[in-house]
Amino acid sequence: MLRDRRQSVRNNKHYLSLAVASALFASSTQADVILHAFNWQYDEVANKAAEIAQSGYKKVLVSPAYKSTGDQWWARYQPQDYRVIDNPLGDTNDFSQMVAALAAQGVETYADIVFNHMANEAAQRSDLNYPGSAVLGQYAANQPYYNNITLFGDVDNGLFGGGDFHGTYDPQGPQCISDYSNVGDVQYNRLCGAPPDPGLPDLDSNSWVIEQQKSYLQALKSMGVSGFRVDAAKHMTNWHINQIFTAQIKNDVHVFGEIITTGGAGSAEYDNFLAPYLSQTGHSAYDFPLFSQIRSAFSYSGSMNNLVDPGAYGQALPAAKAITFSVTHDIPLNEGFRYQLLDPTDEYLANAFILGRDGGVPLMYSDHNESGDGRWENLYNRSDVTAMVGFHNATQGRSMNVLNNNDCILLFQREHQGVVGINKCGEGQDVWVDTSAAGLWWDREYRDTLSNDTQVITSQWHKFYLPPREARMWLMQ
Repeated sequence: MLRDRRQSVRNNKHYLSLAVASALFASSTQADVILHAFNWQYDEVANKAAEIAQSGYKKVLVSPAYKSTGDQWWARYQPQDYRVIDNPLGDTNDFSQMVAALAAQGVETYADIVFNHMANEAAQRSDLNYPGSAVLGQYAANQPYYNNITLFGDVDNGLFGGGDFHGTYDPQGPQCISDYSNVGDVQYNRLCGAPPDPGLPDLDSNSWVIEQQKSYLQALKSMGVSGFRVDAAKHMTNWHINQIFTAQIKNDVHVFGEIITTGGAGSAEYDNFLAPYLSQTGHSAYDFPLFSQIRSAFSYSGSMNNLVDPGAYGQALPAAKAITFSVTHDIPLNEGFRYQLLDPTDEYLANAFILGRDGGVPLMYSDHNESGDGRWENLYNRSDVTAMVGFHNATQGRSMNVLNNNDCILLFQREHQGVVGINKCGEGQDVWVDTSAAGLWWDREYRDTLSNDTQVITSQWHKFYLPPREARMWLMQ
């Protein structure tokens, strides 16, 4: 009889929590998982739209869409012209059809944008006229086609000239960034390779440039794009960013910036670049502070205690501002960042943490093996990843409470709906939980989405076993 009363109390709490969850549902939908379909052709995304939706993704981030040439992935990050979408991934019509195909499956399209610079074409010509005479010649030679795929403006003429850039292509003294801790140097000078590379022409934030960039964003938004990733946001002034992203453009749109840091509050990169970006633009950003804590926690001498509440001491972004991840495209594809790669098993465990926790918008990177590692090729439909996405979707809007933690393990719940356990160490651990205090339901099956393990709670104290180097994501059935 006493047990029945306890269950009745639990059920009453359940109904109350459902009411609260319903009230929070609208705001929690911003945490829907983003699939970063890195370097996918637009028609491939369109053809896989149903599969993407069935795998649990609600948003897809695609590579930069404008005029660019060259088959290498990095060529997509060197724009030649905003006014047309024409590159090896597809053209304006392909892009539009992709957006429609995703929308038909209830999936939003996010676009990666590059507004800091234009393509490095110093080897082809010395001027700073974009899109350049060769590209303008292509337009003229096939005028009906290019008129058909024009997003805005008049492609009979150029878009930018020398006055639209910081500095010039000067082989005697290119204005390349020399001090990455100096805000002015980083935001007003050029990203360059080894000398004598003159670097990527750095756009000025004059009124003409701003108007063209706004027109481009509005064109994509009119096509149905509902999110923008701002590449190299660290290299743009926040004033420039705010001039582009007007209230009209940001209405019903999710914007997040890429500002790479090695830590959170107290680190120079965070204090000089990321914190001002967040406060002055109001946009979201990649949660590199949290990623730093993840790397620390999963290191050989690290502790999972670091992941209990890193935001409490400035080592994770606020939930409403965070894009969370275990890897971004820059990390495996750029030699200078590969030191940040997690061990494959640790990355799997980190994914369970990111997709199991409450806070931030998880982003899952899936490529076509551009790095040669083979680890992220078609990751989007890997069984463990789709299982984790399923857990995330089932627990959306549920608060998070840590049940147990030590150097090796982290066990937390998503109210009564689910329990996540992560063990980074080489020995299994038994973890006892006071289920009455936690509010977990008795006589209901909790099934792990990653294995065949099931738990049925039948008493106040219940043992959860965490296997070595494994994750468990138990979901109430």
